[in-house]
Amino acid sequence: CSFLKTIKQLVVSVFRKFVPACSERMEAIMKKAIFPGSFDPITNGHLDIITRASHLFDEVIVVILENSEKRSAFTLEERLQFMKAACAKLANVRIDHDTCLTVEYARKHGASAIIRGVRSVKDYEYERDIASINQHMAEDIETILLFASPSQSFVSSTIIREMVRYGQDISAFVNDEVRKACVQRLKDEEGK
Repeated sequence: CSFLKTIKQLVVSVFRKFVPACSERMEAIMKKAIFPGSFDPITNGHLDIITRASHLFDEVIVVILENSEKRSAFTLEERLQFMKAACAKLANVRIDHDTCLTVEYARKHGASAIIRGVRSVKDYEYERDIASINQHMAEDIETILLFASPSQSFVSSTIIREMVRYGQDISAFVNDEVRKACVQRLKDEEGK
């Protein structure tokens, strides 16, 4: 934690000294970032990215954005509750939600960076395309890709929901509150 903050200070001071024109930009990038997603549900992989981003930026806003291509398994209120509980110990992380485009949200909240987690080449290609569109719409907002930790690189919310459907243990990939909610949701669906 303190090591990453020291690295951040070192990078900013090097930029100030050797690239004065970029130093203000670098400081702005390191101040506030958003981490958008549907988080349906939040996984330990998401939390790993959030925690790592919180060490790199002064403030991280985790924003639950509605994805027009996905039908959510959990309500917005449930996802907000899961996220707030998971991030409770991260003092510089704030939780929010919206229905706008990611770039619009970043601009509206003064963020100069969008954090995205990447698990695979497939994720990278998708995120590269989205970052290019975002760059076209807002040149002043950077996309920062954080690679998933190896232990979480294969975990996705979709895989978690599928594992639950087949009665598999998901406790290594989500917190206990999310695990219980996933199991209960499956029971509710089967009871219909």
